Amino acid sequence: MTRPDAHSAPTPLPPCAGALALELSPGDGLAGIGDRVEQDAAGAIGALIARDLAAQAADAALLDCTVVAANYDPVELLRPGWPLHATLAALAAHAPRAGAQPRVIAFGARDGHLPGALAPDPAFRGGVLRLVPFVLSGASESLARVDARLESDLMERGMAAADTALAAQAAFGLQVEHARYLTLRDLCAMTALQYGHAGLDTLWPVIEGALFAPGRATLVDTPPEPALRYADGMAHMALLSPRAWRERDCPGQDDADWLARRFAQFEARQRQWASVLDAHAIPVTFVQCNGAPADAL
Repeated sequence: MTRPDAHSAPTPLPPCAGALALELSPGDGLAGIGDRVEQDAAGAIGALIARDLAAQAADAALLDCTVVAANYDPVELLRPGWPLHATLAALAAHAPRAGAQPRVIAFGARDGHLPGALAPDPAFRGGVLRLVPFVLSGASESLARVDARLESDLMERGMAAADTALAAQAAFGLQVEHARYLTLRDLCAMTALQYGHAGLDTLWPVIEGALFAPGRATLVDTPPEPALRYADGMAHMALLSPRAWRERDCPGQDDADWLARRFAQFEARQRQWASVLDAHAIPVTFVQCNGAPADAL
């Protein structure tokens, strides 16, 4: 079962926040791709993204468009508090303004280095989907209209212009098959689908809860999957003794060799879940459990 234990106000998505999604050609060289652009070339990418977004929602031309000229794995964007986009929004708020005209604010690397909060994690290179984040900011009325349009249309109609895709391909040294725009909500929906295909559908509600309602406690206890409870910003995973695991998952089974193999598989599954949660910046703590997990967690 997967159920919320308590209710809390949801954490809203940042308005008008999303990414240029670059789907790459599979290959052996993905781990060595370029993941950032120098500052002197960042403005060109930012201008193309701002232009494409204005073509999707006309009022976007009235807003500041802030971009980091770097590409990231989806897990780096889907973290509690949306830290990457929050950093972009904070940088945009402090950027100097000359006049009232909308700005394109593009952050790039200097001598290969980005500020710590914006540096892509090399541990997550190698995937076939890379994301270039953006945030729009400005008058609340325009923001609301643009946000509604992007949420409504971007998933279906958000293909990037050909010159934008080519510019990203050249700047990062990638082989791009498709380039499109996604809101953060679109990215969540896509990731949920991918995790379902990967057999992680039982775990996704924990990640989704941490993103949208971090104050809400969620219990996951669905044998033969691991048991955990998300609360207080942390996933508490039941560390079952062999006896407790057998009583929970395999009552009545007495084949020692079979039980040993299945228990090893269960422990590997726990490690996989912990690794996925850690990638989403959701800390995991293990709770020794000699009985029913729901009682101990």
